[in-house]
Amino acid sequence: MNLEIIYYTLMGIGLYLVSDWILDRIEVSRGARFKNRSIIFFAIILVLAFISFNFTKFVLLAGG
Repeated sequence: MNLEIIYYTLMGIGLYLVSDWILDRIEVSRGARFKNRSIIFFAIILVLAFISFNFTKFVLLAGG
């Protein structure tokens, strides 16, 4: 159980960094910043969180 907390914490940090990078790449290719950056950032991190947390849950249940 304690190891799961570490997994999810590290994944949350990684999701934040990856989401920021994805948003930055989108803005660079667009050539301008979005007005509502926080909403777009939230949408990106939400989708990635659903995918990665469900995958992690699947792997932890399959392995344990």
